[in-house]
Amino acid sequence: MVKLLVASNNAKKLKELEKILADAGIEGIELLPLSAVEPYPEPVEDGRTFADNALIKARAGVQHTGLATIADDSGLAVEELNGMPGVLSARWSGGHGDDEANNRLLLGQMAHVPAERRSAAFVSVCALVTPDGEEHVVEGRWPGSLLGAPQGENGFGYDPLFQPEGEQRSAAEMTPEEKNAVSHRGRALAQLREPLAALARQV
Repeated sequence: MVKLLVASNNAKKLKELEKILADAGIEGIELLPLSAVEPYPEPVEDGRTFADNALIKARAGVQHTGLATIADDSGLAVEELNGMPGVLSARWSGGHGDDEANNRLLLGQMAHVPAERRSAAFVSVCALVTPDGEEHVVEGRWPGSLLGAPQGENGFGYDPLFQPEGEQRSAAEMTPEEKNAVSHRGRALAQLREPLAALARQV
């Protein structure tokens, strides 16, 4: 088994990647969360783009563990706000990872914006870095629009505020399977099938 470090402790991200590997029929890769390796200093995510931050995290994983590492940086890009919250999505309201406060602030900022100007997309950039210096960077986008109030109990982050293109529901009203099939991270990870399959063959 080839060990692949997933530079995150987010169980949902790990599950998403597991499902994508299974769906692609890729065997021989053991996914490890950060909690499964010797702790190392968390790198400062000071990149200006999702790609910068994904590479910062993936390179740090390889450097500290010697394992091939996959990392992603993702967030919500709202057209009316010039692509923000963007790389600041997790800490839009100041603290880190306070979904409720982030959602409240974003809804407030967009309160008077009409429906036709509420375009948004979830963007995910995934970076796969191997110990021999190979780097693969891919981007997935999930277009849609911003709702006027939260809807649904599933998902996390901005899911309750996001209505995907062609959907009547919010992302938080979809099942994890439905979301994986179309989500930004799913779309990005799907583009890594080839390099992941190559990694699995290195047993």
